Formats: sequence, C-alpha cells, structure tokens
Amino acid sequence: MISVWRAGGRYRGGDEAAGIESLHAFSFGRFYDPDNLRFGAILACNEERLAPGAGFDEHPHSHTEIVTWVMEGELTHRDSAGNATVVGPGDVQRLSSAGGVRHIERNDGQVPLTFVQMWLAPKDPGGEPAYEVVRGIADATPYALPEAGALLHVRRLATDERTAVPDAPFVYVHVVRGVVRLAGDDLGPGDAARITDAEGLELAAAVAAEVLVWELSG
Repeated sequence: MISVWRAGGRYRGGDEAAGIESLHAFSFGRFYDPDNLRFGAILACNEERLAPGAGFDEHPHSHTEIVTWVMEGELTHRDSAGNATVVGPGDVQRLSSAGGVRHIERNDGQVPLTFVQMWLAPKDPGGEPAYEVVRGIADATPYALPEAGALLHVRRLATDERTAVPDAPFVYVHVVRGVVRLAGDDLGPGDAARITDAEGLELAAAVAAEVLVWELSG
C-alpha cells in the first residue's frame, strides 16, 4: 500500500517573528491528529527554516533517535553531553537522546538555513545519550540506525535516472528537491510517501532530484 502526503498538507508551526518556520508531517506539539501519530518507527519529519541568527534555545529530549539532514546553510548544534558541531549539506547528524539530553540548534551563519529533522522511536528506550555526524555521506552507503531498526538511504538522481525502493515492511520517502515518480504519482519538494510491504517498486526522477528513503523493519 502507498499513501502520498503532500507538502501543502503539513502542519505549519514555528514563530515567524523569531525567524522560524516549521512544517510538520506528523502530529507535533499543538497539532494533534490521532490518525497521524507515526509510521513504523518514524514519529516526526519536520522541515525547519531558520533565518540568520534564529534558532531553538536549549530544550530537552528523551527516548528518541533524532536524525537531521541539512538542505541549505549550516546548522550549529550544542548539547548537554558536551558536543558542539556545525552540520552542512550532505552530512547526517544523529542525536540519540536516550535517558535524557538537552540541546541547542541555531543558524549562526549569514544565509537562511533549511533542514529536515526526523524523529524515530528506539527499540529499547533509555541508556546514555550518543551523538555523531557522518560527513559527506554517499548515495551508495546507507546510514544504519539499528537502535530504531532503520536504514536511511540518500538518493541523488539525475533526470530520468531510476532507483529501487527497498523491499521492507515500512518505507518512508521524503523528497528534498526535484520531482520523482512513484507508482504513477509525481512527488515534489516536501512531498512524502508512506509505503507498507514494499516490493518491486522504484523511483524515477522526472528532473534532477534528492530523496531521503527510510527502510524500516516491522
């Protein structure tokens, strides 16, 4: 089964006066929909846009695997475990909040920052926080997140190029840029597809595209 969710249907949050725009694909904060709480292990897929100097002040997380993909600009991260990094396009950042951690996310650059942040439920909550950044991840190298039973595939496709969708109990496809075709539907920037029991599917780029594909166990 394939369910297409359009960018225009995302919940709009953030704080315009503070230079923050947030687009939520799932129930989040004050936006509650009992029929849209999660998909497989995925709890949230937020597209965040921060103006120069804007950001999220220190706030807590727990029992969540937080994976961030920067689209444009640079994201400054600092957390209570002592990590301080700057994350750019092509880098994968993961914060395992485990039993509890606090962090700050800011745009300390001179240009707007846009990133996609995805929250996944761990199989075994608790433990000690963990953090890592994988710089310049390649298309051929999926990012493994065994704590959530998940693999993240990054696909950068040229026009008319095709790529297989993983055969898996759950697959979540998020289009970062460009247009891809999936089973007769065209998906553009911010669109997503939630696929159950995927088998023999493929994505075809109508124009050059960048796509995030989560392969999720049952």
